[in-house]
Amino acid sequence: MAMLRTLRPGPESKAVRGIVFGAYREIAQCAWGAVVDGTLTVPVLDFPKMRRVVGVPEGQDVLDFLAGLEPAERAQREAALHAVEEEGMAAMQVMPGVEELAKHLDERAVPRALVTRNLKRAVDLFHATHFDLPPFEPVLTREFLPYKPHPAALLHIAEHWGITPQELVMVGDSAKDDVVSGNRAGAWTILLDTEGTHRERGQGLEGDLRPHFYAASMQEVQQILTTELQLPSPRVA
Repeated sequence: MAMLRTLRPGPESKAVRGIVFGAYREIAQCAWGAVVDGTLTVPVLDFPKMRRVVGVPEGQDVLDFLAGLEPAERAQREAALHAVEEEGMAAMQVMPGVEELAKHLDERAVPRALVTRNLKRAVDLFHATHFDLPPFEPVLTREFLPYKPHPAALLHIAEHWGITPQELVMVGDSAKDDVVSGNRAGAWTILLDTEGTHRERGQGLEGDLRPHFYAASMQEVQQILTTELQLPSPRVA
């Protein structure tokens, strides 16, 4: 069952007009190459091994590490990262419940976007081979700066859709990236924890790391959106 009470005070209104999906196990600390591993896809790779391949120091963010290198060395290490990302794309698996939730949103004309620190090519592959519904749009990859946990991407999407940040919901599996980004933008936040990392449903997460809701599956995300927040009614055919 989803945690059906808010874990922190939320926006004044519960009306939702847009959903943004984020991801953590891309390259934030793990150098993951699938489109949105841990949120829309199932985690399958050895993340510590990937960090070793790229040569990222312990505790340092991959993108920040690469940004601080001289051009020649950066190109070499980015090539190693891209090779790992290719492996990730080959092993990509869709998270159970993703298409059902996307269809639920589409029936209500609720737009859905994707913010990922991955390559656009990985997103294109996901849409082309693993997703049978209209694509997520807009998609902001790691080329969009500043990247998460800065709230710029969510603020950009809200403006693109013509809604307020308070009418957004940020769904992601990273407290430090997705939840912080959503909270700082003023949106509702749902922490997706399919691996039971936060077994006490958000306990121990404080400040901007603390989500409004905790979900153990994509089905629980849909339950929260349906029963705890206010989605529009389905469109009449």
